[in-house]
Amino acid sequence: MTIKQLPNDSMPREKLLMRGSEALSDAELLAIFLRTGTKGLNVIQLADRLLTEFGSLRALFSASKEEFCHHKGLGLAKFVQLQAVLEMSQRYLSETLKRGDSLNSPEHTKLYLMSILRDRQREAFYVLFLDNQNRVISDEVMFEGTIDAASVYPREVVKRALQHNAAALILAHNHPSGISEPSQADRRITRRLSDALGLVDIRILDHFVIGDGEVTSFAERGWL
Repeated sequence: MTIKQLPNDSMPREKLLMRGSEALSDAELLAIFLRTGTKGLNVIQLADRLLTEFGSLRALFSASKEEFCHHKGLGLAKFVQLQAVLEMSQRYLSETLKRGDSLNSPEHTKLYLMSILRDRQREAFYVLFLDNQNRVISDEVMFEGTIDAASVYPREVVKRALQHNAAALILAHNHPSGISEPSQADRRITRRLSDALGLVDIRILDHFVIGDGEVTSFAERGWL
């Protein structure tokens, strides 16, 4: 059964148009993506079944090609479509972040950084370089470490900030453990970076620690 064949009050597309995408459940959003069900299951039932099998939307989105295609109702074409959707979402966040406006939305910044860092299996240290109006000049992963820690070199951060003529930085790194609570080592390296950058009049606006679905901000903790 396709979405069009569902009763009007069960049609996710109509519900989205009338009430907005935020009104839809995970299964209803997935049903719009799937478009059709399988023998014995309408598209909503199929979406419910897939969410149960995978455990969550995130687990489905993060599945390998082999794992994804193994499930009934999915296949290579759907896998390709999903990867395109995920990449477009990340590019949208990136373009919005870099469109030239001053960076004044911590929540949008958190979403972007989560999309970049949350699912990495190794710790990565990410830097946003900003101009004197807090507009993004560039961003990059500067250091990657083992599953436990990344080696961060203040001299390299200062050097790259000067190359970009940055006036301020936003730092971020992930905790592969999924726990976003900063460690004492995180606080120490942030202080070392702040001191080194301060010598060349470059500020750190925030340092975000990315966990599994949660983000901790140094600025919000009053640590900067």
